[in-house]
Order: sequence, then structure tokens, then C-alpha cells
Amino acid sequence: MNTATKLGAFTLGLAVVFGGAAGVGDIVGPVGASAESGSQDGSGGHASHGGGSSAETVAAPVPGGLQISQDGYTLAPRTTTIKPGEQTDFRFTVTGPDGKPVSRYETLHGKKIHFILARRDLSGFQHLHPAEAGGGVWSVPVKVPDAGAYRFFTDIKPAGAKKQLTLGADLTAPGDFTPTALPEVEQAAKVDDYEVKLNGALVPGKTSKLTLSVSKAGEPVTDLQPYLEAYGHLVALRNGDLAYLHVHPDGEPGDGKTKPGPEITFYAEVPSSGAYRLYLDFQHGGKVRTAEFTAVAGTAPAPQPATPAETPAPSQPPGEQGGHDDDGHTHG
Repeated sequence: MNTATKLGAFTLGLAVVFGGAAGVGDIVGPVGASAESGSQDGSGGHASHGGGSSAETVAAPVPGGLQISQDGYTLAPRTTTIKPGEQTDFRFTVTGPDGKPVSRYETLHGKKIHFILARRDLSGFQHLHPAEAGGGVWSVPVKVPDAGAYRFFTDIKPAGAKKQLTLGADLTAPGDFTPTALPEVEQAAKVDDYEVKLNGALVPGKTSKLTLSVSKAGEPVTDLQPYLEAYGHLVALRNGDLAYLHVHPDGEPGDGKTKPGPEITFYAEVPSSGAYRLYLDFQHGGKVRTAEFTAVAGTAPAPQPATPAETPAPSQPPGEQGGHDDDGHTHG
């Protein structure tokens, strides 16, 4: 992981798992009090995973983003290579079951398409929103600071589709690439003058309550501003394959019960044990900032004592966090 790798010969696989915003994949948490499933047909409940005969084999739902094509809809990027440090007018289409570009989408939290980008080492997170360029083509300015292998995801609900989809594809930024080590587990993250504290734990296969509390210069922030129809947006990527979940907080601005801070509560369900990187977008003072955390779902195995012939491996120091500032976000 400390040796520079030339990406000119980098082969990118499709073994990346991605769930959608509030309702795609079993890894997604709910907008309200109950978890939602990627096997939804729009009824809002979990698909049944039991009750059949012993001869039946019930396949686990495939989380969104693992596929570039699902339910007849296919993500078609116009390019798969971008130059690091240069802004690219990145364009893509989504074709429907009829093979034609989709031109009509339902709005999801204020936007027709949510575009999320991250490098495979979980650095360089960006949450962007493409604009319509006409004819079913979507355009978004993309700039990555460093070379590397990236993955981008689109949260969409084509008009007439049975459910919300998250489709994913790979991007390459050629050049010398040194992966960043995953930062250590922490319960607080700083971005600008703000500190965000995380309370709660991810439990594999169960709905987990996560509460994030925002303060500025040591004082609780009680006037968070709505961003995309919520006081906060939370994305999590699983270390190793970028399995993704995107949840929204319990409650929404103007519902008469949800306060604009300092706490933002989420309910999420992760598919497995392992390390995850959490990204919280919140808006205050007219600016969107992103606080980043590392969290572990499940119990880590107890370290084995070294025998006289063994010496423990030195712990790997946390790497630098990736981020982006060009789209109005600040990362911590």
C-alpha cells in the first residue's frame, strides 16, 4: 500500500457495491423509524427472506451500485478517464429498457440525480448534482486532485421505474498512485471551526441509530440550514469494496418536531461487519461542509498474543483524508 502504482495499466473491476438514498439495498437506513429494503416494490416494507420450504433458495438482494445496469436501466458514461487536477465536463446518460436515453426522472430530495464520487481508498469524497444537457444527457463538472482509481454512483428514480436505483461505474485518473491508509476509528471530526461528534454504533444486519452532534467553537449549533430538504445527509462506504449506503435523518425541516441542530439522527442498516467511512454533509452559514469518520461494524477479533518466534506487526498510521472544496464543500 506504500508503493506507488502506475494507473496506466490499472485494471478496474466491477466488484463495487452501492445502495441508494433512503430505500435502495438492505444497507440503507430509513427516512423514518423503520428500515427499508432494496427489494422494495414501493410498499415500504422488507422483502420476505424466510418462510419457504427447505428446497427453496432465497437469494439475498443485490445492493445498488454493484451493477452498471439494473432492471433494464443502464448507466452510460461518455468517458471513463479524467485528468487529475483538471476540471472535466463529465457527461453521461442512463438508457431505459427501450434502449433510449431516459429523459424523465422523479425528484429525490430536491434533485433528479445525486452523483457521488470517491477514490477506492475512501478518500476524495464528493457529492455533486448534475445538470440536464438535453436529450437525456447529464453534465457535471468533476475535478479530482490526485491520480487513482475512482468510483462514481448515480441515485435515480426514472419515471415509470418500479423502484429507486443506484447505478455505479469506474473512473480512472491516470498517474502515480499511492493509496491512502484508512484513518483510525474516531468519535469526533473537525472541519473548519466545526466539530461533529458521533454517538452510536453500526450493527451488521440490524437497524442502527446514529446521532451526530454539530458544534462550532465549542458551542452547539442550533440553526443548521436545510440542505437538499434535510438538516444533514449521511453516506457510508465500506472499506474494501465501497459497499455504499445513503440515508437521511429522522424527520425533516418544517415537520414541527425536527430541530435544526445540534443533533441529527439517522437510522441505518449495514450488510456486514467491517470498517466503514462515514461522510456527513451539513449546511451552516450558507456553506456545505463534510465531516468524515471511520466506524467499525461488528466486533473486531481479539488480537492473538505473540509467541517467542513472533513479533506483532506495527500498526499502520492513519492516512490523510481526501476531500473536495471546488463544489462548495469543505471536508474534515
